[in-house]
Amino acid sequence: MNILVAVDGSDESTAALERALDVADAMGGSVTVAYAVDPSVYDLGGPAPVSGLSDADRRLIMESVEDTERRGIDVLDDAAAFAADRGQPVETELLYGDPVRAITAFAESEGFDAIYVGHRGRSERTERLVGSVAKGIVERTSITVTVVR
Repeated sequence: MNILVAVDGSDESTAALERALDVADAMGGSVTVAYAVDPSVYDLGGPAPVSGLSDADRRLIMESVEDTERRGIDVLDDAAAFAADRGQPVETELLYGDPVRAITAFAESEGFDAIYVGHRGRSERTERLVGSVAKGIVERTSITVTVVR
């Protein structure tokens, strides 16, 4: 069984990785961990600096591709270290684009048997505005998806 785990650095994505490692170990399978670089989140507040926490909570900040790539590489390195600490090697993939489309397209093109994803990602605020990645993956693919809490 070949499993793809979508990670974003959240506790939930680490739980998904842990569950996927357990399943792969029990079934003699492999795990690939993927992070999708998507710097398409824009600052909704204009060019003025953020004036406080309440203002920051209402705004999304656009990140550069380089910053998003660096964070993605860090998340993938952390996931690989987590797996290595458990004695299980993983492959890592840095993908580009909308996470739902990037993860599902990669999973389908590479013939994965299952996708594991955390129930809730790093930012509830972003999820409210742009939607749940887990929900989008479930709706977009015919591959078995396990959503881990």
